[in-house]
Parts: sequence; structure tokens; C-alpha cells
Amino acid sequence: MKPITIDTLEIQNVKRIKAVRIDCTGNALTVVGGKNGQGKTSVLDSIAFALGGERHRPTNLKREGSIADAEIKLTMSNGLIVERKGKNAALKITDPNGGKTGQQLLNEFVSVLAIDLPKFIHATTSEKAKILLSILGIGDELENLERQERALFDSRHAHGQLADRKKKFAEEMPCFDGMPEVPVSAVELIQQQQTILAQNGENQRKRQRLADLEREHEQASVIIADLEKKIEEARQKREAIAVDLVDARKSSEQLQDESTAAIEAKLEEIETINAKVRANLDKAKAQDDAEALTTEYNDMTGKIEVIRTRRMELLNGADLPLPGLTVEGGELLYNGNKWDCMSGSEQLRVGTAIAQRLNPACGFVLIDKAEQFDLDTLREFGAHLESLGLQAIATRVSTGDECSIIIEDGEALDGAGEPPAVQKPAFNAGQF
Repeated sequence: MKPITIDTLEIQNVKRIKAVRIDCTGNALTVVGGKNGQGKTSVLDSIAFALGGERHRPTNLKREGSIADAEIKLTMSNGLIVERKGKNAALKITDPNGGKTGQQLLNEFVSVLAIDLPKFIHATTSEKAKILLSILGIGDELENLERQERALFDSRHAHGQLADRKKKFAEEMPCFDGMPEVPVSAVELIQQQQTILAQNGENQRKRQRLADLEREHEQASVIIADLEKKIEEARQKREAIAVDLVDARKSSEQLQDESTAAIEAKLEEIETINAKVRANLDKAKAQDDAEALTTEYNDMTGKIEVIRTRRMELLNGADLPLPGLTVEGGELLYNGNKWDCMSGSEQLRVGTAIAQRLNPACGFVLIDKAEQFDLDTLREFGAHLESLGLQAIATRVSTGDECSIIIEDGEALDGAGEPPAVQKPAFNAGQF
């Protein structure tokens, strides 16, 4: 089915418009020119209201100072006549085929973006991408794939960094040759050391006992001298002590302490060996960790490539509205360029293509403030529309030859006072 376009447009007493008639039949690009505040945008608002319904009704529909009601009449390429007139600007549709009428009929072929292209133009880059993916019906699946890719990429990046740190750490660690693979046990030497220390402690106790006995012997002698009446008792005690003293002296003379120096030296040697063994084990573990992380990194790289391949297959398999249009990283790209890197002509092409794809039955788009595009851009855009069999009605602050009609004070410049207004030939892609 051929997309539906606008053949003619007649407007009276709408916003700034007094009376204007525009014939768009067969024109890919119709440029409505004029100075600021003359009624150019009122033309687009009239079309949006007539076709888009009440939500596009201008706040002040009726021209200020006008006695007559606002009237809008559009003749569509499929023969429909769409009118809004009367006090409430009620909708009236005349179908030459006797088919159904009403706003529901218009909604079947009017694209939301076609009558409100700024909604797309001024959307964020991610919103533009979502609009396109929603139209293609692959938004949810593509978003899920991109989420998986981001998660794997972040995890792979972390593994890569950790693997590099482990590898560098392992390279900087010392390595000692000729060392055993596991730390040496010092339990036996420690037990020997404890036995010797216990024996030495017993020897010290005996030495202390000798000193105590000598002191007691001396005290006993003093008591004997001072207390004659207890001399016998003291003598007996002294004799008993003397016997013990003899034994203690003999034992003490035979005592000899053992040295733990050799064991301490061996323990120190073991600790030195074990320190080197632990260093070798740490180095080996760091190397193993680095290898494991590198393996995981490579596995994640493979998974990311699988996801990217699936994403590309999904996009390549989609019926994109424009060659070179794609979505990457959640952003809309055209010929590899992001939105802010596209030319004005490219932005128009993308916006128009998506607006048309939103509803393929809609063959027109409204563009306000086309003065931001130079004449070459307009020419390129016009040729693009013509090649696709589409139509654009645009406003432009200009009175140049590129304008199909020039509006001044709400009327066509060349037809003031002679409604319907006489207009210039429509702009075409090959002009000037």
C-alpha cells in the first residue's frame, strides 16, 4: 500500500493564519517561508490538530480578532477530506469510498512522530535508540544482550587487572633454589630444648636449696650461741642439717648445666629455610592465580564475542528503516556516527525514516524551523524524500526561492486579499 500524503491544505483564522491555501501534490518537500511571527508554525499546528486529534489542539485555536470560526481542510492522497470547522472545530471526514470515518480512521495512517518530529529530534540518544528498537520489536532482547555484555566486560576487566597484579607480584617475589617443597618441622628439636631447659631448671632449684641450707646452718649456729638452754636441741638440728648439707654439697658439685645453643642455632636455621619455602609457595600460588584469572579472562572474552555476534545478528536481521542505521551501546548510530556527530541532513533522514516506520501508512512528516539547514542540506533532504516517495512540509525563516510559499501577516505574500492564496512552485530536490 502506497503511503498516504497531503495533497492540499486550506486554513482560515487559525492562530496567526488569516487565509492560506497550499498545494503539496507531487512535491517531496514543501517549504513554508516568511519572517518570524507571520504564521508559518500555525500551518504545522493546523495539520497536527486536524490529523492528530484533540491532544494537538492549540491553546488559542481561533485567530485573535477574528469574527469567523477557525477552519482547516486537508485533502489526502487517498481521497480523504479531513475538515475541522465550526465553533468547536469538530472533526469531519469525507471518504469517497464510503468507508469508516472519525479519529480512529486517521490514527490508522498518521504517525505520532510525523506530526511531532521534535519529540524524536530532542529526545536523548538512548531514548532515540529505544524508539527505534521498540519499532523493530527487538528492544528487550537487545537490552538483555547488552546488559550481559556489560556485566561480562566489567568482570573480565576486573579479572584482567587482578591477573596482571598477581603476575607482577609473583615476578617481584624472591625464589630460593635447593629448598624443600614444604616447611621443615621443628617439633623434635623444640622438645629436646624443653627437656634440657627443664633439667637446667631442676639444677637451679637444687642450687637454691644449697643456698637455703647454708643460710639455715648459719642461723642455727647463732641460735646455739645465744640460747644455751636450747643448745642440745639446736645441736641435734644442726647435726641433722649437717648431714643434709653434706649430701647437698656432694650433689651440687656433681651438677653440670647443658647448653641449648646448638638447638637454638638449628631452630634459627629451620626458620630461615621455612621462610624461603613459604616465599616459593607464595610465588607459585601467585603464578597459579594469575594463570587461572587469565584463563577466566579469555573465557569471558569468548562469551562477550558470542553476545556481540548475537547482537549484530539481531540487528542485521532486523528490517531497519534506513541503511546504515543501527544501535550500539544503547545509542542510535547512523553510518557509524552518533547523533551529535551527524549532519543536519542525516538527522532529518533518520528522524523521517523512523517516523515513517512507526506507521508505514504515513507518507508525510512536519518539520519546524528548517532555517537551521542550509540550502544544500535542504536539497539533499528533498532528494532523499523523493527517492522514498515520502513528503515533508517544513517551515523556514526565509523569503528565498527555496520557499514554496511565503506567508506575511497570516496570508500568502503573493496573494494578499485574493483567497485562496497563490503560491510559488514547490521546492524540489534539483532546484538552484
